[in-house]
Amino acid sequence: MSTNNIVKQEYTINRQDREKINKHHSFLVWFTGLSGSGKSTIANLLEKRLHQLNIHTYSLDGDNLRRGLNKNLAFSKEDRNENLRRTAEVAKLFIDAGVVVIAAFISPYIKTREEIKEIVGADNYVEVYVNTALEICEQRDVKGLYKKARRGEIKNFTGISSAYEAPINPTVEIKTPLDSPQAAVDKIMAVIKGKL
Repeated sequence: MSTNNIVKQEYTINRQDREKINKHHSFLVWFTGLSGSGKSTIANLLEKRLHQLNIHTYSLDGDNLRRGLNKNLAFSKEDRNENLRRTAEVAKLFIDAGVVVIAAFISPYIKTREEIKEIVGADNYVEVYVNTALEICEQRDVKGLYKKARRGEIKNFTGISSAYEAPINPTVEIKTPLDSPQAAVDKIMAVIKGKL
């Protein structure tokens, strides 16, 4: 079946209607940084804070999506990009549903993050760079991945055998461990409160 035969179906209820019921706007908060930088910890705390304010949220996590939607993808550059593209498309659906989406992904390439921003729309994209030195991430090594990567058991591991391109102009930059997780959430909230 050709894509020429696919026509976008319009529905009566739209994003603005859903946002009106939710009493807030929807957008994507995209966390990027090395493995072990603290992305998921801060994302989790941000979601808790928003939940306390009765904001409708949903968190997208790389490991969780790789257990289902993206389980057929490996860790080559192409598969990682496809993993992120699919995630951005899911985020776009949640934004249309009137939900604040929180996503924590290494997302190592500037070009890929720009594509994510394009998929969801620049106005709907808040980039949070969790800037943590590689040495600190390796000391934390919560999942034992750095040790495996150093032994050559994991190929294409960001920060070891694959590059991480730091954001040039993120919406928010968190420097850990200088910024505590709670201080990081305060910093993010100060930026996104105007978008809610």
